[in-house]
Amino acid sequence: MLVVFFRTLILYCVIVFGVRLMGKRQLGELQPSELVVTILISNIATLPIEEIDTPLMVGLLPILSLVVFEIIISIINLHFREVRRVFSGTPVVVIHHGVVDQKKLRQLRYSADDLMAQLRSQNIYSLSEVDFALVETTGKLSVYQKYLSRPVTGEALSLQDQPSQNSPPLVLVSEGRVNEAYLELCCKDRKWLEQTIASHHLTLNQVFLLTLDQKGTVELIPREVKK
Repeated sequence: MLVVFFRTLILYCVIVFGVRLMGKRQLGELQPSELVVTILISNIATLPIEEIDTPLMVGLLPILSLVVFEIIISIINLHFREVRRVFSGTPVVVIHHGVVDQKKLRQLRYSADDLMAQLRSQNIYSLSEVDFALVETTGKLSVYQKYLSRPVTGEALSLQDQPSQNSPPLVLVSEGRVNEAYLELCCKDRKWLEQTIASHHLTLNQVFLLTLDQKGTVELIPREVKK
């Protein structure tokens, strides 16, 4: 039983390391080649876990080979557009000037229900609101709405820009732990942070959440006391 546990743990660590090597995009929308690699890795990993007699390297070697292969393909894709088209395809315009291209939808095997489901996921419930839409290589629908259907913006209302409102508040402390990267980004140091927390009569470990925005406004939420 312990053998299965440790083999599973080793394979888990290798796969996580491999996915991290392949890049952040692996955690979001997958390209066709990336999806294939993900499926293959998951299938290969089950063999050494289920079959104890199978050497661990039988699983590790193909997984690491697939990771290296995907990294090489990604590098090639960055430099050669033709290769990128072969492995990832190209975006396809399915709505142009408000007109649905039914031929393109059939080629993509994209039904009317699929189209409406993708639009609803972006809070669009009528095709009359859409001016332009294309299906990305990941299968996701990107939509550009007609002018009168777009959400109202400050620019449309001719409002003056407020740079202090352009950036969101940054989390400097989360459950007693300091985010050093965000602290440096805000041009603050640990001394300032400690003084700020002390001004609320708290210690670092007593802070649940502390944020700071561009205007210098601090929002601090203390941890709840366990009863």
